[in-house]
Amino acid sequence: MQLIFLLVSVYLMQISSASKAEFVTCGTILKLVNTDLKLRLHSHDVKYGSGSGQQSVTAVDVSDDNNSHWLVKPTMGETCKRGAPIKCNTNIRLQHISTKKNLHSHYFSSPLSGNQEVSCYGDDDGEGDSGDNWTVVCNNDYWRRDTPVKLKHVDTAAYLAGSGRTFGRPISGQGEIVGVSSQYGTYTDWQAKEGLFIHPGDLLPHQNAIHTEL
Repeated sequence: MQLIFLLVSVYLMQISSASKAEFVTCGTILKLVNTDLKLRLHSHDVKYGSGSGQQSVTAVDVSDDNNSHWLVKPTMGETCKRGAPIKCNTNIRLQHISTKKNLHSHYFSSPLSGNQEVSCYGDDDGEGDSGDNWTVVCNNDYWRRDTPVKLKHVDTAAYLAGSGRTFGRPISGQGEIVGVSSQYGTYTDWQAKEGLFIHPGDLLPHQNAIHTEL
């Protein structure tokens, strides 16, 4: 009888963990894949040579690049409970782990396609301005890991997208990331992939977190 009780308890714990693993949460570190282009959102300490001159944002086709990690956090001045699932159609910021700057956009032209420029911006503490805010656009209650979402820039209403064009030196072969006016255009779907997914009850980011290979 005790053995049956133990097996049932383990089964219920597995169901609970699987349920928690379904969502992207506040405090999660992840990589985002453009589902059409099969490229991961990326940044690095390389500035645009035109437009804003801010830190460039690109897309890469490799899965093991450390410059493709992003931290999901609340908008400036707001808070969210670490491990709480991100509700659809709420605003977040995405902080680039390596450089501490936030995914950002504004009314500058992108260097290759002439769409809206997407950059990384902020100080050493990860604080920028309202141009760092993005709305998670999805049709579920929460941002699910197994379902693509769209990211809509709050200030300009542009959607995060790939342009399908690639750079030359010094970032040869990396894809251009832009803002576009319509969510129905191509290359606007993004899905959570590799990461460290924080959930309620996790003591520290490296303890009891459900994660996949970074």
